[in-house]
Amino acid sequence: MAEVGADRGATGLVDALRELGVELAFGLPGVHNLPVWEACAAAGIRLVGVRHEQAAAYAADGYARATGKLGVAVVTTGPGAANTLGATGEAMTSGAPVLVIATDIPSTLRRPGVYRGVLHETRDQAAMFAPVTKAATTSVAAADLYADVLAAGRTALRAPTGPVYLGVPTDLLNAPVAERTPAAPLPAGPPEPDLAAALALVARAERPLLWVGGGALRAGAGDAVGRFAERLAAPVITTYNGRGVLPPNHPCLVPGPAHVPAIGAVWDKADLVIAIGSDFDGMTTQNWRMPQPPALLAVNIDAADAGKNYRPDHVLTGDARAVTERLAEAVPQRDGHGELASSIAGLRAAVTALVRDEEPQAALLLDALHRLLPPDATVLADMCIAGYWLAAFHQVPGPRRFAYPMGWGTLGFAFPAALGAAAAGTGRAVAVVGDGGFLFACGELATAVQERLPLTLVLVDDGGYGMLRFDQVQAGVPTRGVDLVTPDFGALAAAFGVPAETVDGFGSAFEAALTKSLDTDGPHLVAVRAVLTPPPSTSPRWYRAKEKH
Repeated sequence: MAEVGADRGATGLVDALRELGVELAFGLPGVHNLPVWEACAAAGIRLVGVRHEQAAAYAADGYARATGKLGVAVVTTGPGAANTLGATGEAMTSGAPVLVIATDIPSTLRRPGVYRGVLHETRDQAAMFAPVTKAATTSVAAADLYADVLAAGRTALRAPTGPVYLGVPTDLLNAPVAERTPAAPLPAGPPEPDLAAALALVARAERPLLWVGGGALRAGAGDAVGRFAERLAAPVITTYNGRGVLPPNHPCLVPGPAHVPAIGAVWDKADLVIAIGSDFDGMTTQNWRMPQPPALLAVNIDAADAGKNYRPDHVLTGDARAVTERLAEAVPQRDGHGELASSIAGLRAAVTALVRDEEPQAALLLDALHRLLPPDATVLADMCIAGYWLAAFHQVPGPRRFAYPMGWGTLGFAFPAALGAAAAGTGRAVAVVGDGGFLFACGELATAVQERLPLTLVLVDDGGYGMLRFDQVQAGVPTRGVDLVTPDFGALAAAFGVPAETVDGFGSAFEAALTKSLDTDGPHLVAVRAVLTPPPSTSPRWYRAKEKH
């Protein structure tokens, strides 16, 4: 052991975290990474212990989405690192800036090209992370840890944001450091783009549409997007990851996704689509069945990302907020706000009627959340039927107030991610989960209690995997593997010391239980027995898949 107060690898690692602005991290202790816990405590970084490594990465993701800051997961060697892969992949495809720091076997026991059978040894631990991260590296010397952590964190935070893996041979943590390797200089940002060609496209358009994605939200481009849309008198459709970039009452915001035929028609009628921070993923575009627009202008930090799915006529490469601000200043004010207001009102009425007619219970859930949640609450929806309704139609009050696993579509995301959102101190976290996905990480109830996290769990119990059951019924095949034995969720919560209520449906009893939960200081569970029909935004119900092309 290095003497107390001496500089060592773990000290440099944690000093770099502090320089990156990290005040809170998530992890699971193992004998290999205990020096990081010690160093975090000495540096005043709160390290929240979870019950499974996957939950550490999900919690770091939830924290990053709720705050825009770097989310950090500290895990141990071999299987501990591997357990984070599913959550890391979700962070990658949703653009969450997460740093996974995992210890590796001691460098003194590693023999290049040889698997020796050291406890927790992997042939190439970093290689497991390469497909699901922006970068995956392993430190080679204790003196490098400070610079390596700084570089990894800055890479995760640099747009386009995403997760980074850093492996740390465990012997480096307690190794003495005489002189730290200096940090590399920050890379230069992209040059400001020339707007001339883009403004010419805008000037020719009579029916422009703004299509706004997660890149715009993560860049803090909401105000610029709103001004730009108002100057053009143009409707704004947001993607799943762009939800909340504009407030629900913004006069240009279309109240739902393009999976609703009336909203899909807005895309079809546009003679110019201006995509801001979007890559046009398959789930948003019904696997690219939405037609190529007559003209497409893209604003994206990554030109290749902007053009990989639809052919842009012009790309403005740069920060979504900065570029959109310049566009908003450069375009002249247009008429047409009265016509736009009438169109938006008609779409809102159509969406309200669709939800009410197709699934009255979903309409009640959406209405209760809209009326009862405080404005600073962060809603996290899982890949469950109730979550699908929220992803499509929840009125998100502002940026970073809604999180959804649209990237990988990872079942079991919402509850452990809500640990991070709740620990962030930005308001109460409300996780909407199904009975199947909740059981992926139900042990994290202990984490919520131990940390006294302000977290409400709305658990919709339909006796199994409701979406899969719907698929099988629609296909006319027997329901196999989808009808589950589940616990008494109220009793399970009580066993962890979490207050719980169980109700039938989303009527007045649910509203009373939700109100009580929101007034609770720590965690609280509301179990709702209900069977919901999936919304039209789910792939078996995509209307464009039924059209003849």
